[in-house]
Amino acid sequence: MIQSATLDFLKDLAQNNNREWFQDNKQRFEAAKENVIAFTSELIKELKNADPSLSSDIEPKKCVMRIYRDIRFSLDKTPYKNNFGISKLPSGVKSEEIGYYVHIQPGASFAGGGYWMPQAEHLKAIRQEIDYNADDLKKIIDEPGFKKLFGEFRNQEQLKSVPRGYDPTGDNIDLIKLKSFAAMHSFTDAELLKDDSPKRVAAVLANIYPLTVFLNNAIT
Repeated sequence: MIQSATLDFLKDLAQNNNREWFQDNKQRFEAAKENVIAFTSELIKELKNADPSLSSDIEPKKCVMRIYRDIRFSLDKTPYKNNFGISKLPSGVKSEEIGYYVHIQPGASFAGGGYWMPQAEHLKAIRQEIDYNADDLKKIIDEPGFKKLFGEFRNQEQLKSVPRGYDPTGDNIDLIKLKSFAAMHSFTDAELLKDDSPKRVAAVLANIYPLTVFLNNAIT
């Protein structure tokens, strides 16, 4: 589970995002990071039950993203993120971009997966797959349990114009115009603090597994 001290650290960091404060609280950071690594380890164990394609070589420590921000090209010069991100949880072997992500931030935590902003070649292939096999995708995203967890899949950002070669009046044009093919579910602080929170998060992500299978088939 995520410990209350981890969330407290992130709350305080958001209010004191500077190097001096961070150095004075380095031990708190290290403790919070170790907590997130332990959470990630349990999450991976649970998620493997639903997604057999997850590699047995995944190292929890390497899945926890750096807290240091890259400020070289940003107007925001605060040096640290006010969250912990858990990534590098790829589903399937076709693309490292297709998989799962967990975001831990007081009052703004979520878990999600799929494929966010595919590269041009993959985007073209996914659109073609939708054109040929839209019913397979709709069976996944229109399933009541999926919609309850993740909302309306079609409400993600779409192109303003229709991609070249597709009928603007086609039944599935709302899916073909999507820029991303991802699903996200929010978690409250109280949910993350529960003893079984890794299992709860993994159970949500397990519902995204069929989507990752569809996406991987598209880019084969």
